Order: sequence, then C-alpha cells, then structure tokens
Amino acid sequence: MNALREKLRIDEQNLNAVNAFLLDENNPLVNAVIEIVEKYGGVREINRKAMENSKLENLMKRLEKRKSPFINDLEWLIKQRDKNAFISIPEYRRKVLGKKADSTKFDESFAVTLEISSCSFFPWIIEEAKKSIKHEELMPARYIRVRSMKEQVEDDDILAFAAAMQIMGASYVQTLDTKGTMPGPDGKPINVHLGGAETITGYFGGVGVPNEYTLKWVEEYLHYYTEYGVKQVLNTNSGTVLLGYLLHKLGIDIEFKISVFLGNDNPYSILWTLMTAKLFSRKDGTTPLIGFNLSNSVNNRTIELSAYVRRAFNFEDIVRIEHHITEAYKSIVRQPYDRLGELLEIADHVKNISAKHEGGIPETEKNREHPSDILDYFMPKKEIIAKGLMPKFLANYLDKHDAVNRTAKALTEKGLTFIAAQKLHKK
Repeated sequence: MNALREKLRIDEQNLNAVNAFLLDENNPLVNAVIEIVEKYGGVREINRKAMENSKLENLMKRLEKRKSPFINDLEWLIKQRDKNAFISIPEYRRKVLGKKADSTKFDESFAVTLEISSCSFFPWIIEEAKKSIKHEELMPARYIRVRSMKEQVEDDDILAFAAAMQIMGASYVQTLDTKGTMPGPDGKPINVHLGGAETITGYFGGVGVPNEYTLKWVEEYLHYYTEYGVKQVLNTNSGTVLLGYLLHKLGIDIEFKISVFLGNDNPYSILWTLMTAKLFSRKDGTTPLIGFNLSNSVNNRTIELSAYVRRAFNFEDIVRIEHHITEAYKSIVRQPYDRLGELLEIADHVKNISAKHEGGIPETEKNREHPSDILDYFMPKKEIIAKGLMPKFLANYLDKHDAVNRTAKALTEKGLTFIAAQKLHKK
C-alpha cells in the first residue's frame, strides 16, 4: 500500500515547471495582472491607500462632507455601544441557561461565528440593532453583502456600512459587480449566454466571469480596495480565486471568501482549492482565502474532512468554513432547508466554522406574504422602492436575524460557544 501511495508524490521537476511558467517574463497571463497592479501605483501604494481610506475617522469625514443622513445613525450606534446597551455574553448565557450558566465551562476555541446574508442596505443594520437592544438579542459577527457596488456608492451605503462594521467589531464581505448574472461595471453583459438572474442555474460551476472579465474583476477589486478600503470580497469563479491568490502573493493584502455558487461539494474539490491556497501562500503561511462557503449539498462528514485538509495545511486559524444553516426560501434550494441540528453535532470538534443564515426559519418563511428569494438580491434599489418591496425585504432580513439568534440559543443550550459582534456584546 505504501508503494502505491508513493506514486502520488509530486515530482520536483513538475513544481519547477510551474515556477518557470509563472516567472517567465513573457507570460501574458501574469503580465496582465502585474500591469494592472502597476496601473494602480504598485503594491505598496495600493495597500497604503486602502489602509487610509478604511479608517473609521476618514469614512465618517467623507459622510459628513457629503451631508449624509447616515451620520446620525452611526453616531447613535456608537452611543449605544459605548453605554453598553447591547446584552453582554455572560448576561445572554444567564438569560438562556439561568443559574446553570455560572457553572458551565464554555470552550471558546470552538466558537461558531454568527453570520448573516445578505445585508443589502445600511439602514437594516440600525433596525436590527434596535431590535437587538429591545429584545436582548445578538448582532452577528459577520455580514455578507450582495448588492450593486455602483448603487452603494451613489447613496453612500458603501461608506456607512464599512463604518458600522468597525463600530460593531464585525467583519463583512462585498460582492463585486463583475459577475455573470448581470451587466458588468461597463454596462455590457458579462456572460452573453445568461439571460439574467432568472437563469442563475447557469451560474453554478463558475461560468460567471468569462474571458477577459477575470482581469476586469481585478481592476474592480483594486478600485474599491483603494478608494473605500473594501478588503474582503466574494469569489464565485475558479479563475478569480486563482487571481486572488496571485494578488496576495504579489503583496496586496486582499482577502476573499469562496461563494456557495462555486459548488465545492465534496472533499476532493475542497482539497483542490486548499492545495492551491497552500502552493500560493506567503512565506508567513497566510492565504487570502479567509472564508470557504461549501455547497449546500455537503454533509457533516465532508465538513469534517474539509477541516482535516485545512488543519494539514496549517490553515485552521485562517480559513473559516462557512456553512448555510438556513437558505433563501425561494429560487435556490428545496425547502424546508434547516441544518441547525447538523451544526450542533459538529460544533464541538470542528474549529473556525461559521453558521450562515441566508433565510429565515422555514416555519416562519412559509407563512410570509413575501418569503425571502435569492433573486431579490439582483433587483435594483429603484425597482424595489417603485414596487413597495423595501418593507418586505426588511422583514425578510429580520427573519434571518431571528434565525441567527435561534442558532445562538441552541448552541448555548448545548454548552457550546459563538462569536457575535465583538464590540457590542462584551465578554
């Protein structure tokens, strides 16, 4: 058996061939990336601009200069945080467990990150915060955004949301406009064979960033990274995943999470992805892959094997396994979709995992006049307002918030731990 296994050893000559390809000064694939990096001022200048434009004080100044109404909301959020209006973690545990909380030993090394998607509009954060204060609920520690980047710039949402995340002590991910389900930043259709979001099934398997659009994805990323400090983005295509690795290897401090749309649904596809991350990791062992959203089809055994591969490559503290506990009620999975019970089975032995809530609790959703729909993510703001759908979309979002809190309660009842917005919910 060992003799057979030895046949899998990667020949050093093959590794040398890969290096020779990447370092060839005439390589058009690598040269195109380097040219874009230099166009934006080079690695050091790109990172400097991003760091400067991501500072909370600078985000607030830009909003003030634009006389944005979001300033008042952000100042309110700061005030609520500073006066400890949000329930603390010990208080929350006592609320759930009673006196038993004081004698229960919680292992923080297996804390599950509470994640919500998609928080499309900044005002929803404020409504969620008010609800959390009133009912002593938890704000998530991680937010995923799927909304037009251009729209976010137009209404200052991009600035306000970035500021809110820093105030709350939460991480967030943006979804760039260079994706195959809609026209790109230039207004042209990216994937001419897709009719729009309604043909989203053609998006699976990574056909969403064809041809030269991979490089446009790089350009778009560097624009939002340098102008707004947007560091973490969603990645839906194997080509742009590789480009993320290359940018990071060149020295740009990009971070990305792999979307459920990429379809990593078995341990071998996960091995492929993490192996590439290892090959392109920096000398300090870091990789830009900080979130790995596996397919909705995976079972707990696949998650455990994913964690096995991740640990073998020393990525356990870097790459978070992000798993859907609930999903949008329409247009993506068969319902009822509810993986909470499975999460409770693995949360005590799989580290650095997040519980992602992209839908409400199915029992709630089925009674909604307008249940959550994944296709709603692609609806322009003007159309949402014209159709009077914003209140219904907010209700869908708050249903997801309820699902987050159901998960936190279930984890606590089992003596397990979670990570909520770290600057709001004191330990």
